[in-house]
Amino acid sequence: MRHLKKGKKFHRLTGERRSFLRNLASNLVRVGHIETTETRAKALRPIVERWVTIAKEQTLAARRLLLKRAHNKEVVERLLSEFGPRYTKRQGGYLRITKLAKSRKRDGSRLAIVEFV
Repeated sequence: MRHLKKGKKFHRLTGERRSFLRNLASNLVRVGHIETTETRAKALRPIVERWVTIAKEQTLAARRLLLKRAHNKEVVERLLSEFGPRYTKRQGGYLRITKLAKSRKRDGSRLAIVEFV
């Protein structure tokens, strides 16, 4: 039974899943918007929103924590220089998930666009 188990597994082991979501989040921060499946988008939202919340602090501790979580200096610099100051007055809800009317041809997965508000 999966009582009180949060999040999707995506048919991956723990390390693979963390790496997969981290890379997806890094790509979203780097580009600004991505097109992915609805379930991936829903799993991605809390990760990126936590990163932006940490980036709003603009401290050395926040930079180190983001480096620990993102594993990419370019992504951390973008979070601290662009997204942190942009959302200082916003209390949350930094991402928008727009469900698309199309699905992937090979497996029929519903697609969505994830972008910053």
